[in-house]
Amino acid sequence: MKALDIFSYSFGSIKLRKLRAGLTTLGVVIGIATIVALLSLSQGFQGAIAAQVQKGFATNTVIVSTIDLGSNQGGPPQATESDLKLFVNDTQTIDQIDNVTMSVAVIQKSVYLEVGNKTLAVSMLGVDFDKYAEIYNSTFAAESGSIPSSPQNETVVIGKRVNDPWENGTFFSNVNDQAEIIWTNATARPPRNETYTGSVAAVLKEVGGFSLGGTADSTVYVPLLQAQGFFGSDECNAIIVQLESDSDATIESFTEAVKEAFGDQVSVISSTAVLDTVSSMFSTIETFLTEIAGISLLVAGIGIMNIMIVSLMERTREIGILKALGMKGRTVLLIFVGEAIIIGLMGAAIGIASGWGLANVFSMSGFSTLGQGLTITPTLTPTVFFEAFAFGLLISVVFALYPAWRASKLKPVEALRYE
Repeated sequence: MKALDIFSYSFGSIKLRKLRAGLTTLGVVIGIATIVALLSLSQGFQGAIAAQVQKGFATNTVIVSTIDLGSNQGGPPQATESDLKLFVNDTQTIDQIDNVTMSVAVIQKSVYLEVGNKTLAVSMLGVDFDKYAEIYNSTFAAESGSIPSSPQNETVVIGKRVNDPWENGTFFSNVNDQAEIIWTNATARPPRNETYTGSVAAVLKEVGGFSLGGTADSTVYVPLLQAQGFFGSDECNAIIVQLESDSDATIESFTEAVKEAFGDQVSVISSTAVLDTVSSMFSTIETFLTEIAGISLLVAGIGIMNIMIVSLMERTREIGILKALGMKGRTVLLIFVGEAIIIGLMGAAIGIASGWGLANVFSMSGFSTLGQGLTITPTLTPTVFFEAFAFGLLISVVFALYPAWRASKLKPVEALRYE
């Protein structure tokens, strides 16, 4: 019997039992749709995170700090800080290391920004505007106003979320506003509030939700010299270093050199390492999600087996007649397998379309919007598409093999006597 005839007969059997075949196919549809929806959202989430990290942290930059994110005896990472203090003039030491283009010290404090009678808690960065703008030329850029070069007065540059923190057009601060930065000096006795008053020179373009040393939407920026005077200290939180390339060899060479220069009391965070960690985390998450969705496919497979066995019992006399007319057991087996293949193909196709649609519905409904300008756009990769298709087909065929084998082994005389 030709393959086309076998599939034609299998399809005819499915048409005669539309409701049962539809319910069987539905099990495959649910499993495949779950896999596609979860993995599409996961891929979109990974892409959004990676894009935000790349925007907020240029790939050829590293951050030198005294904070080490080490392990906690097999538990979650625990941040520890060395006894070493970094100072602004430590950039001179770093600039002497091979493959370093430039470095810029960062002084960061949690402060309150007061404009008129409104107050907002923000993070403040004291940086060299010229160097910082050269390193982060795509993100440290003004949407309105202009970022002054080497400002000598009390200048303030604000992020987009400081300009419009509620994202509804109600501006907290804008260009030319007089802003007061209030910092609590806990080292003074008694502790007292210090005030820095400056004019808002620029509002930055929106960056997005994540930043590792780079430009952030909820941050205000002041010139490094003014920050040193305001806080009364040359101590800095970190030093951002721009390297000649983002190759692993360059980063590794710099890491070894800078640790040697500071007595192994500093840590180096690179964007490539962060991206690798993000990718690794999401690979683990995707595997976990696939396993969860696979449970529903397993249930669907058991349903397919049950339906096939019931179908075998109902069609025992039919099989007996076919075998009495000379049909081989192998052909009977292929007919049942053909039915499973058709169900698997239909279930996989409908499941992929349904899963993709479901992922987009969640996306458009705002379910996958995580704030701070980060929105997940579902991504259906060719790998996920073909794996989902193959998975649906495989489950259908595997769970249909036993009923098909039983059907092929029926003896014509016993099958004809079956009631």
